[in-house]
Amino acid sequence: MGFMDEIKKAGREIKRACKDITAAPFVREMCDTCANMYRLGWDERNGGNISYMLDEKEVAEYLDLNKVIRTIPLMGVNAAAFDVTPLVGKIFIVTGTGKYFKNVKDDPENNLGIVRVAQDKKGVELLWGFADGGRTTSEFPSHMMCHMARLAQDPENRVVMHCHPTHTLAMNYVHELDEKKLTHTLWEMCTECIVVFPDGVGILPWMLCGTDEIGVATADKMRDFRIVVWAMHGVYGAGKTMDETFGLIETVEKAAQIYMLTCNRPRINTIKDEDMVKLAELFGVKYRKDFLN
Repeated sequence: MGFMDEIKKAGREIKRACKDITAAPFVREMCDTCANMYRLGWDERNGGNISYMLDEKEVAEYLDLNKVIRTIPLMGVNAAAFDVTPLVGKIFIVTGTGKYFKNVKDDPENNLGIVRVAQDKKGVELLWGFADGGRTTSEFPSHMMCHMARLAQDPENRVVMHCHPTHTLAMNYVHELDEKKLTHTLWEMCTECIVVFPDGVGILPWMLCGTDEIGVATADKMRDFRIVVWAMHGVYGAGKTMDETFGLIETVEKAAQIYMLTCNRPRINTIKDEDMVKLAELFGVKYRKDFLN
């Protein structure tokens, strides 16, 4: 490395040192989203998790990407069932295992981590965060599987979000858990629904969380759906941005809330299938025609 290269490198390091990582847009976005999800009651205690794929150049403005704090293994993952090759070298900001969403905004350095998928595919390299010795959410393998499934459908997918939205969860107990029937009911609840999630809602039966099996099953569903219900547990949502993913779950939850407020009363009015078709055509969305009656 020549003298001028050394000068440029020193300049970059000084520039990075002057930037506060906690003020980075992607960190603030994670903090604000976690706070909103807790405020809405979607993420009680340490329930729920988020992973957000970052742009390497943007992260390099705040962190030295050659400085790895420690390596965090992907615990309990069956390598034969889980090939992370498409994600090697990708950088994520992710919530930590056992961390409460209500604490993220005030203490991001302990509750969040910025990690890079290691070349050996056995773990992730911690670049920032988890300062108290923490590690990624136990459901990060499930997130990674979902990221790979969604990237295969949409190369701009960057966010996977898991939470426990109250009315959507309540609806699991009183509505038939059939993808067509549940989706159709939700589409009937709000005019915007078929526009926001025209691909419908996928459903998994109750499964043990934090396992390879539920990760593989969720990823398989995410080839067709951007939002998947984990029966009697919560939902997984995916999208290009934090706002898009949050808004997707928010819209499903609003529809579920309206359903729960009205399901014990006579239905006098509803949004008809022909009206849904008009909406989908007006907004140019590709909807699941087989989910209409």
